[in-house]
Amino acid sequence: MLRFLRETTTGRDHIAIDIENLIVAGWTGRDPAAIAHHIEELAALGVPPPSRVPLFYRIAAGQLTQTTRLQVLGPDTSGEVEPVLVSLADGLWVGVGSDHTDRKAEAMGVALSKQLCAKVVAGQLWRFADVAPHWDQLILRSWAVFDGERRLYQEGTAAAMRPPAELLRLYLGGEGALPAATLMYCGTLGAKGGVRPASRFEMEFEDPVLGRKLAHAYDVEVLPLVA
Repeated sequence: MLRFLRETTTGRDHIAIDIENLIVAGWTGRDPAAIAHHIEELAALGVPPPSRVPLFYRIAAGQLTQTTRLQVLGPDTSGEVEPVLVSLADGLWVGVGSDHTDRKAEAMGVALSKQLCAKVVAGQLWRFADVAPHWDQLILRSWAVFDGERRLYQEGTAAAMRPPAELLRLYLGGEGALPAATLMYCGTLGAKGGVRPASRFEMEFEDPVLGRKLAHAYDVEVLPLVA
């Protein structure tokens, strides 16, 4: 059960929901050069290139969490800030999340690696219709803590990625709506300094037009491979 504070241009409310379907969209960049950069980033870690772009990975819905302390197995995981679409009974909503991924396992298989780590999502949502007219102006940012030092890890606008309507069309194979109780991660930005593990990950999605932000942070606890 996930709990969200939902914000519209006219008010706020709270909702608790069970997500039934979790999708992670990968390789969603609009700029072929940016996609190539991200492929090269991951290739440096031994990750094979995608068979096509974009790709849509189905992930166990139970992997979703709103934790502030993420437990992972081994030292080779890292977060990625992403816009999140949430389909509810009353329409489409927008959030922010981290597609935390096991990078070592990614070299064996991207789908496998994405199942190995929980997916973190913030506890606030915006109505999609309120941000759709200025979607490309929304700003994604993340910070990571390396050896006790907080650094800007990712930053860019939503214009770097395919717009939600296009992602939904490609995923659904044409017209139609995302089924209710479905959550989709919409892709990420390149990492400043390369993809690497951190002890803490902070993310935000800023709406400079309406003057607001979605934000969440979590510490990463690395569990030993053998107790």
